[in-house]
Amino acid sequence: MNYEQAERLKQIPPYLFVRLEQLSAAKKAEGWDMIDFGIGDPDLPTPEEIVDEMCAQARLNENQKYSSSQGCRSLRVAVADWYRKRFGLDIDPDKQVCITIGSKEGIFNIAQAFVDEGDTIIAPSPGYPVYSGAATLFNEANCVKVPLRPEKDWLLDVDECPKNARMLYLNYPNNPTGATCDLEYMRRVYDWCQENGTILCFDAAYSEMCYDGYRAPSILQAGPDAIEFGSFSKTFCMTGFRLGYAVGNPDLIAGLTKCKGQIDSGAPIFIQKAGEKALSLYGENGETPKCVLDNMDVYAERRRVLVEGLRELGFDCVMPKGTFYVWFNCGMSSFEFTQKMIDLGVIVTPGSGFGESADGYIRMTVTEPVERIRLALERMRRGSYQ
Repeated sequence: MNYEQAERLKQIPPYLFVRLEQLSAAKKAEGWDMIDFGIGDPDLPTPEEIVDEMCAQARLNENQKYSSSQGCRSLRVAVADWYRKRFGLDIDPDKQVCITIGSKEGIFNIAQAFVDEGDTIIAPSPGYPVYSGAATLFNEANCVKVPLRPEKDWLLDVDECPKNARMLYLNYPNNPTGATCDLEYMRRVYDWCQENGTILCFDAAYSEMCYDGYRAPSILQAGPDAIEFGSFSKTFCMTGFRLGYAVGNPDLIAGLTKCKGQIDSGAPIFIQKAGEKALSLYGENGETPKCVLDNMDVYAERRRVLVEGLRELGFDCVMPKGTFYVWFNCGMSSFEFTQKMIDLGVIVTPGSGFGESADGYIRMTVTEPVERIRLALERMRRGSYQ
């Protein structure tokens, strides 16, 4: 029997991190100690109070049942309350919030809900591969990749965007560049989308991963006619919990919920209860909880050591104010540099995996302790990385 894949699936390239895992596994089989700066998976543990809440809630029979595609109302209320405390926004938990199985699922399904064959999706390049990959190809849409440029601080320029697009994906603090934006910039993009009838999808997965006094705004502070995707993964080191949320225009939330209703039955209830606990740790005036601040202090120090070390090696490297990514021009093909680094026992992510325009750049994630970062830098200094 012929089990040939659908044409749309054939068009999607192999997931970047699968290839990196294969290259790393080959070196590990040779006995190498690989220092991993590749996939953005926090090495710090989920805060104990959140894990304790999940375990307690998992023992309750009523929390072992199906959830709903829109998510438990109690978590939707908690998300709305968090938006009030964090951004000063009045959010209706019944019409403006949908709980997602991680933000990635919502980012994909919003295109399923609103993009037709032949429509145009605008995706930043470099950018999260789902924007230009699955979200586009599974809907037989056209993707216009708009390059982000270092001379523009890696901010997408709407003047370079087509005016007939159905949807635009935007992400700040930005993966992979670590770039940040202010509310004034968000308002410019929001106004452009309003003028052009383009659905604005804002990926806010890193909104709480900020340094040096910067606090990320919400796109919904620019206006109500957008949809924003948030995640518990990075803020609370809950990547394996697969829990996120979408907040925004009621019609967009309704479409997303309808789409999810045909595909999933919602995140497990006991994990949603852990999410409620996580959001409850924020102060009444949006003060960041101590467990998050402590983690960000760890990442900030690692970021400093890595950036300063790369600068000493001769790389032009900006100190990011958001995410836990460090982004720099490696001076050669991204994959060539990545292979050289793997040969030294260091795993990095080639920028070209986030878009052709980012060839020559590298992303490193500060998910290794400081002593391992210093060891990696020493391997680079002693090895032939150039």
